[in-house]
Amino acid sequence: MTTLMLARIGITIALVAGILIVGGLLRAGANAALHGGARGRAAFWASQVLHLATLAAVIVAVFAVWKDAAGQLTAVAGWIAAGLTVALQRVVTAFAGYVIILRGNVFNIGDRITIGGVRGDVVALGFMQTTVMEMGQPPDAQHDAPAMWVHGRQNTGRLVRVTNDKIFDTPIYNYTREFPFIWDELMFPIRYADDRRVVERILLDVARRHTAPIVQAAAPRVDELCRVYHLRHRPEIDPRVFYHLTDNWLALSLRFLARDHEVRGLKDAMSREILDELDRVHIGIASGTYAIVEMPTLRVREQPS
Repeated sequence: MTTLMLARIGITIALVAGILIVGGLLRAGANAALHGGARGRAAFWASQVLHLATLAAVIVAVFAVWKDAAGQLTAVAGWIAAGLTVALQRVVTAFAGYVIILRGNVFNIGDRITIGGVRGDVVALGFMQTTVMEMGQPPDAQHDAPAMWVHGRQNTGRLVRVTNDKIFDTPIYNYTREFPFIWDELMFPIRYADDRRVVERILLDVARRHTAPIVQAAAPRVDELCRVYHLRHRPEIDPRVFYHLTDNWLALSLRFLARDHEVRGLKDAMSREILDELDRVHIGIASGTYAIVEMPTLRVREQPS
């Protein structure tokens, strides 16, 4: 190896190290200046821009040092590139996923998503991996993998890292990107003998009181969805009750709109108030329990020996 080659290697190492150090200092300064509150998203984007700028600076520096030796290194670079393409296929795909996530507005820091079977809030986004603060699932979705011990859409405390290449393999569900609301339901079974109209009125009155501010905030967002995505029908955002006939009872399903991060608390508050109102009108929740009737009197007669 010639002296010129050794000098080029030394300069390359020094330049790359200097660029990485400067990039790290700039990111630390940006995070310190924009940390917390509403500036958290600005800190995220500043970090992403500095990451990409650092990578671009490294590429430019390496090219500037080795451009005069490009002819000598063409064959070697070709073999290296071919080897890296095979060995680092998943890494390249993950980085491509990162670029698409940023440019395609797939999701952003703070969004609530499902990616690669993981549900939760995006707390970090890197070149290779997305970090998600996992959330639980409602009881009717507990059979979905992975198993959950939190029976609601609230954080479990686990941080899960998912490679960015999952966007090419699995659907990405975004709860918050264009429309930070979701529809949910509460089901109340009642006996056929009970006054269903009274129960329906109670359900709607309670739902309207709790969701009025949500419906008001969601109305312009629904109009924007219809404009951008050309929905055939405007989604109904006011509470509504649906009937379902079963062999044992009449099931009343209360459909309502909720904010994406407040569903469990909203359902709890509505359920408590609805139960109080049903108690007031002496209507109970139907169930599949059975009363055991009294046993008849048994007479035992002793036979003479």
